[in-house]
Amino acid sequence: MTPPNQPDRRHFLRLLGAGGLACAFRLDAGPGRSGPLRGIFPIAQTPFTAADKLDVDALVRQVEFLDRCGVHGIVWPQLASEYETLAESERLAGAEALLRAGKKVKPAIVIGVQAPDPATAVRYARHAEKHGADAIISLPPAGEKDPEAILAYYKEVGKAAALPLFAQTIGDMSVDFVVRMAREIPTFRYVKDEAGPTLPRISEFRSKAPQLLIHTGAHGRTLIDEMFRGSAGSMPAASFADLYVLVWESWQAGRRKEAMERYGRTLLLITEVEQYGIESFKYILHVRGVFPAYATRRRTSRPLDDDGKRALREILDYLKPHLRA
Repeated sequence: MTPPNQPDRRHFLRLLGAGGLACAFRLDAGPGRSGPLRGIFPIAQTPFTAADKLDVDALVRQVEFLDRCGVHGIVWPQLASEYETLAESERLAGAEALLRAGKKVKPAIVIGVQAPDPATAVRYARHAEKHGADAIISLPPAGEKDPEAILAYYKEVGKAAALPLFAQTIGDMSVDFVVRMAREIPTFRYVKDEAGPTLPRISEFRSKAPQLLIHTGAHGRTLIDEMFRGSAGSMPAASFADLYVLVWESWQAGRRKEAMERYGRTLLLITEVEQYGIESFKYILHVRGVFPAYATRRRTSRPLDDDGKRALREILDYLKPHLRA
């Protein structure tokens, strides 16, 4: 059954995306409550069957797992989801399954709509809105360097749905350019910033466009400093999202030393997954009973070998008292 507060939250977010509640950015809501999208928003991995088909059942189990972790939102499909390997039919089917599951849990659901061209991205955005997404997120078109073409792309995506829009910045997207985007696109309210040095850019955004809420990536490897600077959240991998949630909760409660201690434990896994990439994210979900398999479609130069698997299992065993799910 849908939680009683779910319709209110989704109605609020649609209004916010349409620009009708700009003052609401002064709120600081927790998970499952109406308000700005803040906190830990992991990028969900994409599970595949032994026959290399999208495993919709495992995707739904991941949503339920992340809800038990206490995350504030779930994002799919993005770079860590291997979105570029998915057919359009797989993206639509996965989004529908994830959004159906999302109606039964507290985290906000953010659907990735990036595509090589605006027309396809518009289809994804309209589909996400139709099936009840709380927000949408998009990378710029792959390989596009012209700022005017990037702006035109985001304008089309922003017009396609009344949902709040995240722009995932990469490459040469300067803070000033992103601030211009926010002025010209009414639904643009959030940034996942991965274009240039993260820390000074958070401070620059806070100075030039305090109404924008800045989320970060890169496994949250500078999460403490990011929160010092006023970041709105982080989008790490999904496999140990509960550890990130503990750090966030301690920090927001003013228990900064506790947050730093908890973050130290999280680093044990951050340093490992930086070595092995997407396969290690999926392997951790496999060990934790979420995914039946951990195959990837994206080729890597750093395959997860048996020694790496053993290290991940032993670290997880050590961290077991601190895991929620």
